[in-house]
Amino acid sequence: MSEPIKYIDQMGRLVVIEKTPKRIVSLVPSQTELLYTLGLDAEVIAQTLFCIYPATQDKNKPRIGGTKTLNTEKIKLLKPDLIIGNKEENEQVQIEALMKEFPLWMSDIHNLEEALEMIGMIGKIVDRESNAQELILRIRNRFNQLIKNTQHLSCIYLIWHKPFMAAGSDTFINDMLCRCGLTNLCIQLNERYPKLEPEKIKSLSPQLILLSSEPYPFNQNHIEELKEISPTSKIILVNGELFSWYGSRLLHSITYFENLMKEFN
Repeated sequence: MSEPIKYIDQMGRLVVIEKTPKRIVSLVPSQTELLYTLGLDAEVIAQTLFCIYPATQDKNKPRIGGTKTLNTEKIKLLKPDLIIGNKEENEQVQIEALMKEFPLWMSDIHNLEEALEMIGMIGKIVDRESNAQELILRIRNRFNQLIKNTQHLSCIYLIWHKPFMAAGSDTFINDMLCRCGLTNLCIQLNERYPKLEPEKIKSLSPQLILLSSEPYPFNQNHIEELKEISPTSKIILVNGELFSWYGSRLLHSITYFENLMKEFN
């Protein structure tokens, strides 16, 4: 019998895995899609309600609740030999409960480099290292070729309504905004997800207000509301997946960013 393999996850935790995982439960949509991209269709035995990619797998796998409302008892009955989660997207209490019984590898991602590190580490754990390295190279090359906004327009990126909340400093979304050549005004607030009163939005006077499609589904009504608050801002609905998913969906982000930046250059 082979010796267990020891890994250090992105939270600095030791994770001991007895063998190459064959029964994987994924707790994060972005990382679920990554596992399928790496060719682990059979190994992924369950995923969350929000794991919608690839579409062919949408209805075929057992669901174990939402990212923050996991059905831990259902997960335990599935007897996974690996669970993959994320510090920000999953609830600490539920994660700690699962850690007591199963190998649980956690990501902690604030920028593109940490996302690529996560892809490489997961690829190694699931015996798809060459696939993962090829994916990393493709993503890195595409980002290196990204045509940025040349005006360095100021922006705020809203993720929630009532209260308004924005992506601030030390977030993956902020890193994507910076790579697009945009200046995120909320980094000066020194919070990851600051709450913004309408008066604060007005005083920041952003040239752009980007309204994310997730986690809150902003729509045209919110554009009209924000026009009243900040009439000089250009207000745009954007695809939140392509700004915040840090797995293989990054391959789709570049073309989206470039088309978006063409509107501003």
